[in-house]
Amino acid sequence: MFYVYLLRSLSDRSKTYTGFTTDLKQRLAAHNRGESVHTSKFLPWRIETYLAFSDEKLARDFEKYLKSGSGQAFSKKRLRGLSDP
Repeated sequence: MFYVYLLRSLSDRSKTYTGFTTDLKQRLAAHNRGESVHTSKFLPWRIETYLAFSDEKLARDFEKYLKSGSGQAFSKKRLRGLSDP
């Protein structure tokens, strides 16, 4: 499976991150060990939402969309926790 995931920082709840992986547990652990330049400043992270795809291209395309302006608006409205900032 291929996963597109949305993270939220527990140290600064306004910080979010969208990514792609084939191993969700391992990838979250790597983020929380500070192995990603993009997420190391706002440790720790939790998974807010993830979507599983059987097709890698669809997953990568969806990740790219979520990182676009309209995808960020969609994510904020439809995929992120309702009580979160």
